[in-house]
Amino acid sequence: MAAAACDDAVEQLARLLNQEEEPLKKTFEKVHQGYPTETLVRFLKAREWNVNKAQKMLIDSLNWRIQNEIDCILEKPIIPVELYRSIRETQLVGLSGYSKEGIPVFACGVGLSTYDKASVNYYVQSHIQINEYRDRIILPMVTKKFGRPINTCIKVLDMTGLKLSALNQMKIVTAISTVDDLNYPEKTETYYIVNAPYIFSACWKVVKPLLQERTRKKVHVLRGCGRDELLKIMDQSSLPHFCREGSGSSKHSSRDKDNCFSLDHPFHQELYHFIEEQALNQELIKQGSLHVKIPEQDPADAKIVEVIEAEFHKLGEQNGCANGDAKE
Repeated sequence: MAAAACDDAVEQLARLLNQEEEPLKKTFEKVHQGYPTETLVRFLKAREWNVNKAQKMLIDSLNWRIQNEIDCILEKPIIPVELYRSIRETQLVGLSGYSKEGIPVFACGVGLSTYDKASVNYYVQSHIQINEYRDRIILPMVTKKFGRPINTCIKVLDMTGLKLSALNQMKIVTAISTVDDLNYPEKTETYYIVNAPYIFSACWKVVKPLLQERTRKKVHVLRGCGRDELLKIMDQSSLPHFCREGSGSSKHSSRDKDNCFSLDHPFHQELYHFIEEQALNQELIKQGSLHVKIPEQDPADAKIVEVIEAEFHKLGEQNGCANGDAKE
């Protein structure tokens, strides 16, 4: 798309947003964090630069934020540290460091995530809190440090331990991905897939053609743990622990503080204590789940989930096992 056409689309979307009521414009400030143009571009990209579709997506997202009090999610409510630790042990996500250009690197232990210690609401709440902490605290910090807008992150997805029984987790995974797709579009610059077993390769083969070209270009499947390739864009200290030599599986590390999934890792310590402090400052100490309403899934994404489920069932039948955990 020509630069002039892109600029025109951004101006049109900005004018349409300016006509909305004040509550929507106020919550938009929480979203753009001082960079409204870059935020409008993200929503336009997500809708192939169709202004009307981007407007609907953005307004729906802003209404979702207001209805579910997302602007306050870093202030209330806070869950007990024991439950938060359990979530971290099963929903393996963490900040491992930064690329050489200052882009945050998030690690996700896709294969070993089990989502079996808490309700869907707690997992979704925890995920949104990480998103909001990234967007409101981490990204503004690195933007200031590097003197240029940094509005995206890099994700390294570890497929170690991925089994066909992961199909049982599709409800939570789908809920989280739907929240991201519809409310945090284009926040991930690149996805690096590492330690991919056969099951991933089989699913990727059938899913890849269904993805938009924009999304396909973001996904890079690396050999093995991906260490050598990742060191081209980040320092050794920012490598996720499962990409380092002799690190073993993604669920364990020689020291908890080296494991970016552990509550003892500095990122999770800072995040948890930040939320705790905000809650105390606001005198909002009631603990519990927010019960965030999951937006309705995009039909195209629903189709992809159907294809993944069908492929999982097919592989399970080929392996001749009911639970799909054999012959990975």
